Amino acid sequence: MLILGIETSCDETSAAVVRDGKEILSNVISSQADLHAKYGGVFPEMASRMHIEAIHPLQLIAGAEAIQFPVMCLIVSGGHTELVLMNEQLKYQRLGGTVDDAAGEAFDKVGRMLGLPYPGGPHVERVAKDGNANAFNFPRSWLEGTNDFSFSGLKTAVLRELKKLVPTLRAGEDAPPAATPTADLAASFQAAAVEVLTVKTVNAAREHNAKEIFIAGGVSANKVLQSEMSRRSGGTPNCVAVRFPPLILCTDNAAMIAAAGYQRFIAGQRDSLDMDVKPNWKLTT
Repeated sequence: MLILGIETSCDETSAAVVRDGKEILSNVISSQADLHAKYGGVFPEMASRMHIEAIHPLQLIAGAEAIQFPVMCLIVSGGHTELVLMNEQLKYQRLGGTVDDAAGEAFDKVGRMLGLPYPGGPHVERVAKDGNANAFNFPRSWLEGTNDFSFSGLKTAVLRELKKLVPTLRAGEDAPPAATPTADLAASFQAAAVEVLTVKTVNAAREHNAKEIFIAGGVSANKVLQSEMSRRSGGTPNCVAVRFPPLILCTDNAAMIAAAGYQRFIAGQRDSLDMDVKPNWKLTT
C-alpha cells in the first residue's frame, strides 16, 4: 500500500510517499528558514502562506514516483566535485567542477590536520556539532562567472590557522588536540565549504530552470549540507526540491551501478565484456 504523508507543522513543507509503512519512495522538503530568520523565529501568517504555495508542487513531485526533469546534480565525494545538468535519463551536461581538491578530499585532509580518525569527513561533521561556525572567518572561493569549485585555498587557510595556534607544527604533522580548538575549526571549515557548494548549486539550478536538485557522493551524507541545500533552494515561489540518498547509498555501492545499468539497458545500450579500465572516463561525450 502507498501512503502520501504531508508535513506542514512549522517552517518546512514536506511530502513523502511510503510503501507499506517502511519503504520511502520519495521525501521532498521545502524550507522557509531563510524567510523567517529576520524575525528571529517563525512568523505564522507567512508560514501559512508559504505552505499553501509550496504544497502543490511538492505533492506532484513526491507523488509522481519519478524524476522531474531537468535536474541539477551535485556530485560531491572524495574524488569528485561536479555540477551536472540532467535533461533526461542518460542526457548529461557538465557545467563545472573542482579545479583542484574535491570537497571530500578537503574534508578528509582537514580531519587529518585536526588529528581526527580516517575518513575525516564524518568526524569533521561530528566534532563540528560542538563548535562555533563563526569562530574563524575562512575564505570562500567563488570563482565568479563559472560553475567551478576550489577547496585548496580553504584547506590551506585551516593549516595556516593551525600554525598560528601551534607554532611548532611542522608540515604533515597533526596538531596536538589539547592545543587546538578542534570543534570551532571543524565547524568554521564545514560552514565555508557547505556555503560554496549550496550557493553555487542553487544558483545553477535556477539559471537552468531545474525542477529538482540531486546530491550524490560521500559528502552528500553531511547533514549540514543537506539542511543548507534545502533551506537555500526553498521558501521562494520558484522553490527547487532537493533529493539526497539514504546514508547507505551515499558512499560506493552496487545499487547505483545497477540503477545506471538499468537505464542503459532499457535505452538499448549494450556493451561487450572485453572493456578495459578507464580511470578518467567522462560522464559526457
